Amino acid sequence: MKLLKLITNTKASLITLCLGGISLGMTEFMMMGVLPDVARSLKVSIPEAGNLITVYALGVIIGAPVMVGILGKYPPKKVLMALMLIVALGNILFSIAPTYELLIVARLLVGLPHGAFFGIGAVVAARLADPGSEAKSVSVMFAGLTIANIFGVPLGTFIGHNLDWRISFMVISAIAIITVLSIKRWLPALPSQSDVKFSDSLKVFKKAELWIIIAISAIGTGGLFAWISYIAPLMTEVAHFSGNMITPIMIIAGLGMAVGNFIGGRLADRFLPLKTTAFLLLSMVFTLVLVAELSQFKPMALLLTFITGALAFAVIAPMQMLMIGAAKGAEMLASSAMQASANTGNALGAFLGGIPIAAGYGYTSPEYVGSLMALSGFALCIWLSFRFAGKAKMQTAQASV
Repeated sequence: MKLLKLITNTKASLITLCLGGISLGMTEFMMMGVLPDVARSLKVSIPEAGNLITVYALGVIIGAPVMVGILGKYPPKKVLMALMLIVALGNILFSIAPTYELLIVARLLVGLPHGAFFGIGAVVAARLADPGSEAKSVSVMFAGLTIANIFGVPLGTFIGHNLDWRISFMVISAIAIITVLSIKRWLPALPSQSDVKFSDSLKVFKKAELWIIIAISAIGTGGLFAWISYIAPLMTEVAHFSGNMITPIMIIAGLGMAVGNFIGGRLADRFLPLKTTAFLLLSMVFTLVLVAELSQFKPMALLLTFITGALAFAVIAPMQMLMIGAAKGAEMLASSAMQASANTGNALGAFLGGIPIAAGYGYTSPEYVGSLMALSGFALCIWLSFRFAGKAKMQTAQASV
């Protein structure tokens, strides 16, 4: 009943952004599920096919600032439609590309609008929100990622295994086109938030606080990817689940992400985004240690999968609001930069988490790496709080003179 009430009370304009999140979530995570099918059809190795994952992340990192720089001066509605059209075109190209080289190009293309869509969409969601509900509105957009992981990715993986992986990416294209039409129909024609030139917007990055927030995103959320990148061997080799259980386990993680996403939005609206981020990262520290110590017990492994997924996504909306609040005058550019930093965390967490496995420390070792990364993110939150407190005291002193 609560879920039905939440859906019916959500503005149609936010649902359009959620649809975009579903499309991008499926685009990003579908490749993990159909990777063996892609490799087999192209007659390339799994590591070579894995480059299609890496190049997407590269596209996100490049596209976040570039796309905002090119399109940021235009009204957000038109920009979001254009970005979704690129997603549709890129996935169509990917689904029909006959060679490995063209697939690489298509994945790079479709990665370019990812960061810009979520960055601009987060600012738009906050502007559409009722006072005091900004973070909750942002979490509605990011709910698309969780819906993609719960329903879209498993469905697309099933289609890829049993029919053709190319059909899966055509489905994503169809969702992207539906998103374009829904944005045109329901998203208000908001004016461009600022006439500031892109070169002037870049000046916001002179603030040390913004770089600390970016580091919190890249290092702190890297703990998530240190965990989820190796969740399959953790569950099969440590918890001793069968390989057939991996898909249901990933759905459990996705359900946790969905719950955590909305909880994070509500917490950030009720408390300060920085305090919420710090609390959630500290919770992640202890939870990942518990994953390492208790995953040998099947019931605990499943419960902790849900909890870890919830904490991982609960931190998204607070961090996004933290960045928007710290980047006055360049919110869209800074918000997009958060998506680039998150993908940096993706690569960093997976890489660092793999080092102890390669050294022979077993499949629970990435959790300790992830815990240290989350702890580093928490420490950065503490540092940032002292910087903000110091600035507030200085401004108070100046005002009293």
